[in-house]
Amino acid sequence: MQTRKLARDGLAVPEVGLGCWQLGGGWGDHWDNDIAQQTLAQAYATGVRFIDTADVYGDGASERSIGQFLTSHKDLTVATKLGRGAIYPDGYSREAVRTATQRSLERLGVDKLDLTQLHCVPPAVLKEGKIFDWMRELRDDGLITRFGASVETVEEGLLCLEQEGMTSLQIIFNIFRQKPLAELLPQAKAKGVGIIVRLPLASGLLSGKMTRATTFKPDDHRNFNRDGQQFNVGETFAGLEFATGVDLAQEIAALVPVGMSMPQMALRWILDHDAVSVIIPGASSPAQVLSNAGASALPPLPAELHQKLATLYRDKIHAAIRGPY
Repeated sequence: MQTRKLARDGLAVPEVGLGCWQLGGGWGDHWDNDIAQQTLAQAYATGVRFIDTADVYGDGASERSIGQFLTSHKDLTVATKLGRGAIYPDGYSREAVRTATQRSLERLGVDKLDLTQLHCVPPAVLKEGKIFDWMRELRDDGLITRFGASVETVEEGLLCLEQEGMTSLQIIFNIFRQKPLAELLPQAKAKGVGIIVRLPLASGLLSGKMTRATTFKPDDHRNFNRDGQQFNVGETFAGLEFATGVDLAQEIAALVPVGMSMPQMALRWILDHDAVSVIIPGASSPAQVLSNAGASALPPLPAELHQKLATLYRDKIHAAIRGPY
């Protein structure tokens, strides 16, 4: 597994990590800690050393499962997040942020968090700026080592880049969501801020396995948040209407190089941008981990393929994306 720098303090991580939103459950399934442990073990065996979670994933179950795994695997970098759940959208205070941090410490079973990220907090909170002071205080008090932010839009990312001490930005960036290329990625690179890429496969659309007839379980966000009913529309299918996304994915599938799967091509496309520090594809089973990790060993995509994908985004995808991004 190739490594890249995440932080200015020299922290390097393998370029393919593991997103733990659906680890052992969470996308329409009950949490299964056995599956979580098996998935973490497979990820570790393939060289994954960076995992991303949040206090609200599985209502804390994701952090607890990771905490169990950490008892015998001490060399992992764990990034967690706070800012959704009970304190969203207007319950942000110094005390609430500190309490959320302490609860994550307890669930993960550690004395200090490697990286804490603001979890898609409202733009008004980012603009006010106090929440960054509270994060710096947590760092100075020794409860966290680093802090960053997970954001929904380029504008929010640029706001965060103005803050002193930012280690990383977590963004949605994939073949369907190429907007960060113009301004956000260059600025982050210039400032030495790492880029963590979530939803690299656009909620599974870029797996190439979905059809217009594909259905999802009632509690799966791909069912209840298709049009942004519960949270930002971009968190589901990159903001594309499902049928449109399926059709566009079929066009992309026709461009996949011989000897490469569509998910691997989609992940390799992201890794070909050197401002990216780590991608965090999710996996609900050990089998999914192997294919994702394999993208690190693939050669860069041909320049001609990058141009075709840029043209497809410009001509057909950009205008179809819903919601601010």
